Amino acid sequence: MKYIVCEEPGQFLIKEKSEPTLAGKQVLIQMKRIGICGTDLHAFQGNQPFFEYPRILGHELAGSVLRVGPEVTAFKAGDRVGIMPYISCGVCIACRRGKPNCCTSIQVLGVHSDGGMQERIVLSEDLLLSANHLEWAEIAILEPLAISAHAIRRSQLTDKDTVVVMGCGPIGIGVMAFAKMEGARVIALDVQDSRLEFVQKNLGISDTVNVLQGNAQAQIEAMTDGDMAQVVFDATGNKRALESGVDYMSHGGKFVLVGLYKGELNYRHPAIHAKETTLLCSRNATRQDFDYVMDKLNQKKFPVNSFVTHTVPFLDMPQHFEDWLKPETGVIKAMLEL
Repeated sequence: MKYIVCEEPGQFLIKEKSEPTLAGKQVLIQMKRIGICGTDLHAFQGNQPFFEYPRILGHELAGSVLRVGPEVTAFKAGDRVGIMPYISCGVCIACRRGKPNCCTSIQVLGVHSDGGMQERIVLSEDLLLSANHLEWAEIAILEPLAISAHAIRRSQLTDKDTVVVMGCGPIGIGVMAFAKMEGARVIALDVQDSRLEFVQKNLGISDTVNVLQGNAQAQIEAMTDGDMAQVVFDATGNKRALESGVDYMSHGGKFVLVGLYKGELNYRHPAIHAKETTLLCSRNATRQDFDYVMDKLNQKKFPVNSFVTHTVPFLDMPQHFEDWLKPETGVIKAMLEL
């Protein structure tokens, strides 16, 4: 059985290992699609927090059930499944209070433990989602869109809110799409005109700002008649963006940090205090968020075909990966096909 491992920053190797075995509530899954996300890109570049090498990457996964263990009751051979890649303990304070997404000892497939960049993988049935009603590409983008949906749920935005989303990558696009579905007005920020054009064309977002062209704060102030945004989301993980988000937020507003930065952030306390800022972090997602996304995808409310911009055969991935780091490649979501 072949798998792809990130041996060290900047190096992928294709290796082979023996077929996995099954026990208890375990399920053997044949991978069908594997999405490439920012975590994979950062791991390859060597700047992903909470990461050790070597590591098999991949946590945006779609697969087909090959065999099930003797105690499995919810799945059978041939089922299409999505995968929640968050392994939580179930007993810590976060898990007990319904927040397994931030379990004190969480293990994320492809980050803390080996992920799905392998032909077949064995997982516990409690990590699987029945997805027979979805296409393979739809199943593979469940996880990133669930992260976006979780951020929306954390924000408690309403249809009366104006929202600023910093970053038109996959997570930011998901946040914008779901914010619009909830009735909010969305203003998109990015540093690339091509990505702003993408959300204009595919999500119908007319208000966009290139932060490298002019004063972004002044532009948002003009767009909102001086009110600014009731909710600001960072989906970049960029230090400058994370520290400037409050500038775009209204008094009494919320700033939701979805992107992850490896170092320290600095805020001027009088500035955030004057606005009575609600500062929220949004980490991973829960089954509730996955269910929400599956419902929206089933209703064909998300532009999957334009979102998945690049698809290559599984074993061809190492020769394409570095190109996906380049803005001129135009990648929104790259995907591996088995």
